[in-house]
Amino acid sequence: MDNNFKCGFICIAGLANAGKSTLTNALVGEKVSIVSWRPQTTRNKLLGIINKDNYQMILIDTPGIHQVRNHLGEYMMKAVEVSLKDVDGVIYVIDAVKGLQKEDYEFLQKNAPKIPVVVVLNKEDAVTKETLFFSLNKLKDIEGLEAVIPMSAKKQDNIEPLLKELEKLIPLGPPMYPEDQYTDSSMRFIATEIIREKALYLLDKEIPYGIGVYINKFEEREDQEIVDIDADIICEKQSHKAIVIGKGGSMLKQIATRARKDLEEMIGCQVFLTLYVRVKDEWRDNDLVLRDLGYNIKDLKN
Repeated sequence: MDNNFKCGFICIAGLANAGKSTLTNALVGEKVSIVSWRPQTTRNKLLGIINKDNYQMILIDTPGIHQVRNHLGEYMMKAVEVSLKDVDGVIYVIDAVKGLQKEDYEFLQKNAPKIPVVVVLNKEDAVTKETLFFSLNKLKDIEGLEAVIPMSAKKQDNIEPLLKELEKLIPLGPPMYPEDQYTDSSMRFIATEIIREKALYLLDKEIPYGIGVYINKFEEREDQEIVDIDADIICEKQSHKAIVIGKGGSMLKQIATRARKDLEEMIGCQVFLTLYVRVKDEWRDNDLVLRDLGYNIKDLKN
């Protein structure tokens, strides 16, 4: 192993819907985090692994910072807190369209003196130069920032300048993962995220954020390049169930078709996907249901 090889952890943080998941996928070059216009779509810490000739960078994509309203929200904010511990640096993503918010200032003023922070002013392509300059000028008041980089994660511009700044933050050391691995999340977990992404996108404003996905079966058939996946889409009300299913099952079929396409690209073989819709009242405040869906609050508290 090259004695100059570097390896380290970088946490990606920011307010809800700032573009953290899009940035994670752009940096890794693979889909490791779901993308949606809805805030608070990322619920678990997700590791994206960047492998270069001279370094390995492990990205932790966190839920968007927001006000806690239920046990799921508590889990999400605890995940952010845990992710900030023992990392080598932080990418803090700001939506350039909305500009710097009060919560942005509070986070940066609290953490920049303690942890190396690189600020990404995301969605620069959607604002005027004057608006961008105004945000850059306000960031000058915050001490301890390593760098501020305007960019569009969606268009993947300024990726290399950002990587160069992040490389400065990680220490010398051997890689922690094989060079062909881009996430530590299981295929089963990524499948739940892809199904949830398609549901959020297609349902648009019809369903609140109370959608979860549980995988009942994820099995590869013997001697055949076929994977069978059975999953439940969890919602909070009977009225939501009818919307998720759609007239004659039309909406559920659309969700399954789009999810199946992404799953087949990810897994590399044919996928038979079967979706069901289940109602669990107030599931976001039910710790037993949250644990079944993979959000174990007790694990984060320990």
